[in-house]
Amino acid sequence: MFTSTPDFRQLEVTNDGSRREPTQGKQWHLRYLHTDEAHRLSQGEGVTVAVLDTGVGPHPDLSPNLLEGTDVIPGGSGDGHHDSNGHGTGMAGLIAATGEGGAMGIAPRSKVLPVLVTRATGVGEADALADGIEYSVSHGAHIISISSVGGASQRLVRALNTALAANVVIVASAGNRPDDGYVGYPASLDPVIAVGGVDRRGNHAAVSVTGPEIDVVAPAVDIYSTGINGGYRVGTGTSDATAIVAGAAALIRSKYPDLPAQEVAHRLTATAIDKGPPGRDDEYGYGVIDLVAALTADVPPLGFESPSDTAPTSTAAHGSSDDNSTARGLATLGVLLAAGGGYLVWRRRRRAGDPPPRISR
Repeated sequence: MFTSTPDFRQLEVTNDGSRREPTQGKQWHLRYLHTDEAHRLSQGEGVTVAVLDTGVGPHPDLSPNLLEGTDVIPGGSGDGHHDSNGHGTGMAGLIAATGEGGAMGIAPRSKVLPVLVTRATGVGEADALADGIEYSVSHGAHIISISSVGGASQRLVRALNTALAANVVIVASAGNRPDDGYVGYPASLDPVIAVGGVDRRGNHAAVSVTGPEIDVVAPAVDIYSTGINGGYRVGTGTSDATAIVAGAAALIRSKYPDLPAQEVAHRLTATAIDKGPPGRDDEYGYGVIDLVAALTADVPPLGFESPSDTAPTSTAAHGSSDDNSTARGLATLGVLLAAGGGYLVWRRRRRAGDPPPRISR
């Protein structure tokens, strides 16, 4: 079984004009991430993001970017546009809402491929997730966003390997406390971008699990997005952070369309704003994503960075909440993960030109 990781409340559409309130007024994460500056560089044009979730309901802020998808639940049918839960619609909005109404996505010109892999309960089977991944690959997804954690199956492992071999970026949520005590599957797998969360001050969000598998973190508290029945929702959890990172990956893939999936992940980690102890750590991974730096920094390809490399500079400057951040840098890419004596080199040290990573478990 796997579970989506929602902690959100659905808001009703009002008739007092609040739907037309300036988008960034409620979406604090857009200001925090300097999305307006990033959108002058890329808005996700030409990129399709598959959202594997509870479906994506029709919404005025999403309709221009919503593709026909599918329902892979046994006995299910349809185009993935039915969402009785609201979770999937919220994730899609964080990625690709147009900003014409009350919500804007990180990549407002990207397209969302809705793949219903779980019903309103938020609980589903690993093989349904595998079906969703295979459908996404066969229907041209460039990025797969998975805001759920759970168990594995051989079928799911094969599907993930198929996506990796097809040069698809896979982003997954780490999991939420107290229900999850450690980084869940598939985020725990090396080739998957594992996403944790931060709060409004840029500090570790209490809801976010920790662990050596965390790659990057993004806003995860009080996140405003699209909801069902044309309304809006406010969510807290690594689900939201995952959708935000999937949107960031869409910006990168749009600006650098020939960049391999592993280099997209590398660009996100190499330009992240370091938090906590210097270097990679279990709360923040390589740090908080920096959209502008990820789109502008001179990032050496995998295999060409050196431990002495200094941080690429960014025109984005986070507010006072990030005053305790250390300089971001490529030196973190050579960190060895230690567990009783040290046992592997972090995956971002893979050499350029190496075959795509595979999952062996």
